[in-house]
Amino acid sequence: MHTSDPIIAVEQVTRRFPLDHNAVIAVDNLSLVIDRGEFLAISGPSGSGKSTLLNLIGCIDKPTSGRILIEATDTSRLTPAQTSILRREKIGFVFQTFNLIPVFTAAENVEYPLLVQGLSNSERRRRVSEALDNVGLSARANHRPDLLSGGERQRVAIARAIVHRPAIVLADEPTANLDTRNATQLIDLMRNLNQTLGLTFIFSTHDQRLLEHTPRIVRLTDGRIVSDTISEPSHAEVFAASVS
Repeated sequence: MHTSDPIIAVEQVTRRFPLDHNAVIAVDNLSLVIDRGEFLAISGPSGSGKSTLLNLIGCIDKPTSGRILIEATDTSRLTPAQTSILRREKIGFVFQTFNLIPVFTAAENVEYPLLVQGLSNSERRRRVSEALDNVGLSARANHRPDLLSGGERQRVAIARAIVHRPAIVLADEPTANLDTRNATQLIDLMRNLNQTLGLTFIFSTHDQRLLEHTPRIVRLTDGRIVSDTISEPSHAEVFAASVS
């Protein structure tokens, strides 16, 4: 079931990459609707188009054809400056390699996205404190990444992704570098943020530990959707039912 006002609509999107005299089709005429508040995994074997689709949704890359709408805005019509603003305001990114700045503390890494938004020092500190509290790392705020475990580094990365209060969080293989205990804790954390803050979580993964806790799984093969399954009512549907 989809609402009449999806947060993301992927419409007949194809992404080709030139290769010598040929082209590799990473995403092939793909359409997908994602409702606000969903917790959705994009899964499939290596080379299936997972990361490419995530980059297209995140406006890091542009489709060769088709279009992607985010909150009804056609991203293909945006200028580079407008695209940067949309990414900065609407989307948070989590990478499997954490991408933390090693000389910054956890708090400084989380604060970094706010520096370009012109917020006051006090507002930045308040938001950083709130984000670290949301991921259970308030006590580690002044630790640099080399003093944090892999699980803690990924929590800092999630805090950085949500500190500017985006509508959408995109995560590329977020549990790939974590052991089972840390992966399980991270899954629980993301699901909790999805449900309590209403964040729309979309992530690429082939990690079965993560898929077991994911209500909607979109599976890709050769850039095409081969299945789109919902194992339980989505957070979006539960929320819609509760207010209707």
